[in-house]
Amino acid sequence: MPVAASNLVQPDREAAPPIAFDAVIRVEGFTAAYDGKTVLNDVDFDVRRGEVLVIAGGSGSGKSTLLKHMIGLSRPVAGRILIEGGDLATASPHERERLLRLFGVSFQGGALFGSMTVLENVRLPMEEYTELPSELMDMTALSKLRLVGLADAAQKRPSELSGGMIKRVAIARAMALDPGIIFLDEPSAGLDPITSAELDHLILTLNRLLKTTFVVVTHELPSIFTIADRVVMLDATIKQIVALDTPRRLRDESKNPWVRSFMTRQPPRHEGASP
Repeated sequence: MPVAASNLVQPDREAAPPIAFDAVIRVEGFTAAYDGKTVLNDVDFDVRRGEVLVIAGGSGSGKSTLLKHMIGLSRPVAGRILIEGGDLATASPHERERLLRLFGVSFQGGALFGSMTVLENVRLPMEEYTELPSELMDMTALSKLRLVGLADAAQKRPSELSGGMIKRVAIARAMALDPGIIFLDEPSAGLDPITSAELDHLILTLNRLLKTTFVVVTHELPSIFTIADRVVMLDATIKQIVALDTPRRLRDESKNPWVRSFMTRQPPRHEGASP
């Protein structure tokens, strides 16, 4: 069953009064390279507490690379990424474990274990990082499934779920330890427009209800305009951030032709082209 939030009238993300945020994540002088080839160079930006920040850009712009470094799967060549002031790349094992508990991750394909039930998948982070009694883990996992509208699917296997349901279970698992930050990698990939819209509404509801900070990698324009407070635009040519602003300002006011083309899904205009 779709979560009740899908029936809510969604507010205009940019019509709301501005809120003073503090930075929950800081990316400072970040440089990433693979096999000696620079992917991103000297990147700086903050993620504000309580916002939905979208990372967007063309193919090969470094969106996935940036995400992998933000969640500690790769180490920067230079610079640093701080989560609540801590650096996963240089942290001691004890500090790294503490930092990993500050965020949850939902990967593009869901990354659910097919041999486990939905409930068992959601309780996995609790088994890894806590010593809670099994009954309490089950209760907590079920409460997370309720938040995403899938309590009735607790005893099903991933093979019995639709693509949209798999994405919701992955989000429930990302919330298992009550993190303040959730990273989502291409949450709408492979979903039909209606299911994608329902997932967008779920993200907004969790953001408002739980005050959770979301960092979302996506190139889906409908999702960007629905969920994003701000968008970080990466450019493969300059290997840096080419723009950072609200979706509407990027679309309507950006001085960069490529940014406007991306945000309007229109090919760039060339000199001599007919109006």
